[in-house]
Amino acid sequence: MTPDHMVDLVRGALYVALQISAPLLILAMVIGFGISIFQSVTQINEMTLTFVPKILIFAGVLSILFPWIMKTMVRYTTELLVHEWDKLIGLLAQVN
Repeated sequence: MTPDHMVDLVRGALYVALQISAPLLILAMVIGFGISIFQSVTQINEMTLTFVPKILIFAGVLSILFPWIMKTMVRYTTELLVHEWDKLIGLLAQVN
């Protein structure tokens, strides 16, 4: 297994991680921005106002996106194992 090959594997893993986490992180940022605007307009500085809506909306969207997240992770893992299986077996044979 060459260093270029390992870089490609890590790049693929990072891309899948970014692909999975980006919608949730963007959602959290938008919700936080909306709550901060609401707080500045109404001058309500209650700490629970920032956490409770963010957690509830985040959990709801996560439950909706969970099947897609799992499909993406399973697809990447399957692709990795199917295409890289022979190379991984060869690497293990070299180690032993």
